[in-house]
Amino acid sequence: MERLAMRNLVDWKNNKKRKPLIVWGARQVGKTYLVKQLFAEKYYPNSYIYIDFKSDDDVNAFCTSTANAEKIIEYISLLKGKLITENTLLIFDEIQECPNIISALKYFCQDFRNIPVIATGSMVRIKIQRMTNKRGNGKDGFLFPVGKINQITIYPLSFDEFLFNSNSVMYDKVKKAYDEKKPLDADIHTLVMDQVYRYLLVGGMPEAADSYIEDGNLLTSREILKELYDNYLADMELYQASPEAVVRSRALFANIYKELNRENKNFSPGLVEKKAKTRDFATSIQWLTLAHIVNLSYQLKEHITMPPVADEDGYFRLFLCDIGMFSYQSGINAASFVSSERENILSGIFFENFIANELVAKGNSLFYWKGRSSGELEFIVESDNKLYPIDVKKGRGTLNSLEKFSNRNKFEYAIKVSKNNFGYSSEQKLLTVPFYLFPFVANDLAKGSMPSF
Repeated sequence: MERLAMRNLVDWKNNKKRKPLIVWGARQVGKTYLVKQLFAEKYYPNSYIYIDFKSDDDVNAFCTSTANAEKIIEYISLLKGKLITENTLLIFDEIQECPNIISALKYFCQDFRNIPVIATGSMVRIKIQRMTNKRGNGKDGFLFPVGKINQITIYPLSFDEFLFNSNSVMYDKVKKAYDEKKPLDADIHTLVMDQVYRYLLVGGMPEAADSYIEDGNLLTSREILKELYDNYLADMELYQASPEAVVRSRALFANIYKELNRENKNFSPGLVEKKAKTRDFATSIQWLTLAHIVNLSYQLKEHITMPPVADEDGYFRLFLCDIGMFSYQSGINAASFVSSERENILSGIFFENFIANELVAKGNSLFYWKGRSSGELEFIVESDNKLYPIDVKKGRGTLNSLEKFSNRNKFEYAIKVSKNNFGYSSEQKLLTVPFYLFPFVANDLAKGSMPSF
């Protein structure tokens, strides 16, 4: 499969001032596949060295003993029988298994910047390593190379990536429609919306998505999702610092759908554990967010200052990182997503989790707005110092909340994301985009390049 993050890697490769690059991301989102199979095989064929710190015990042991980049280069070169030059890509995979190699990246940057280096790993497990591997004087056992690395984070496939890989002709048609700011013909609009519903079921975890794209079997991809979901639960021990935190993290993760499928979607610790307080889950939320397993959205109230800052009440919502795993967690029958009655069966929260993930994948922070009464907007995005309220509608819906928001806040224009076709109302200052166009909107929001109407 193709990944949009390849553009980031190519830009990094061509940057004369590049530094060693760390690729972050949750487990099973395709970090190794992206760096090794896609990038290295295309741009450094027969000229890259791959080190897996989980399985390359000799290299792990050597790098644990030194952060000297020159010694590391010499050792790997001799071990692999391959001269390392500026044309050799070094790939360090699973760097959390050898924290000292992270310190070494500083010296790769300072002394061997001409040698391209890409590392992949889990930030949360590195943080645990820093907490549990202290020197006798209380200092970290290794130093994070602040200012000496480039960093990117990859996520499960966003919908535009899913569509590009499953039907590139349809992707081109959709992208052209967005670029030209024109609605698709009704029949084509219906076809693309069918793909949206399939994506809501399959999600963007590469193994599940690839399985569906290859054979079109939704049930097979569903079985893969079940396995991935169970693995995430089992892996909580890797992301936690205490047995109590493991239990609470598993419970929190397993109850995201339950938390969101209520009138008040704010995180409620009592739904996860009786008589629990939010502070009891603080560590678990921190770990799961840092591991990119959940996405956290902060509440804004009444008048919004720039840039947006979470209100002092501390309310927030949690979304699962992948809409496929969210759909699996809901327990809803898979047939619901392809049923003719799907619009009546599926609750709006499926679409809200979808929009949250698209925003995060493109680089946006998550906020939502709550008015004094019942007014509420699912997302608020600041882009180029302008506010864009986002209303997510499963159906047609009303704009009462937007009217209440406009009484207290200035905004460029509002964005309604729904099953409806593309359109703009200058009277309402309202851009209507169908779900399938939102990845492109999210990208423009992140870049500060939203169109004017």
